Amino acid sequence: MIIGVSGNIGAGKSSLAQILSETLGFEVVFEAVDENPYLVDFYKDMKRWAFHSQLFFLMKRFDFLKRVDSEGRVIIQDRTIYEDVNIFARNLWLLGHIDDRDWRLYKETFETISEHLKMPAGFVYIRCSVEILMKRISTRGRDYEASASVDYISSLNVLYDEWFNILEPARKIVIDGDHYDFVLSSNHRDTVIRQVSDFVSRLSAGVQAKLFE
Repeated sequence: MIIGVSGNIGAGKSSLAQILSETLGFEVVFEAVDENPYLVDFYKDMKRWAFHSQLFFLMKRFDFLKRVDSEGRVIIQDRTIYEDVNIFARNLWLLGHIDDRDWRLYKETFETISEHLKMPAGFVYIRCSVEILMKRISTRGRDYEASASVDYISSLNVLYDEWFNILEPARKIVIDGDHYDFVLSSNHRDTVIRQVSDFVSRLSAGVQAKLFE
């Protein structure tokens, strides 16, 4: 089954995905950030490049999902296609960086390809305050992200909370990213690993139960 690791820019998704891979033996698929040829330009001029950048991420994640075979294994996905649509692209449309015509095309594209997708079995959401996110963004060395404004990160946080609140309770777990520093603290890391491991075990048990219904 596929487990999505979700969270805002700077939440620590890639770090947690790597930790889960190393400690629990899960396979991990990282977000294709460095492959996106529009991303640097996007942060310089969001209105000009927002649609191109979001369409790239949408197609990359669809390409992964149509090819992956998760039978008999757990795959950790660093951000999911559902976040692209419900949070990042939607946010850019709400901010006026994607116009109504392109937004309709984007949604129609997703709706067409989503017919061929299987939703992840569960989602791990790393919830962080804007203050913590901005601090981490400023220290992790991606120059193009330095131009991300507090308002931009704040609006993403609002949409993340709205989206996560409507997911089925059994399909989600929230990690307090302000409290648990799973990168620098071994105690915090062990706690988070245990939380995710228990969550995946519950999901796996549910999948097995459905097979025998």
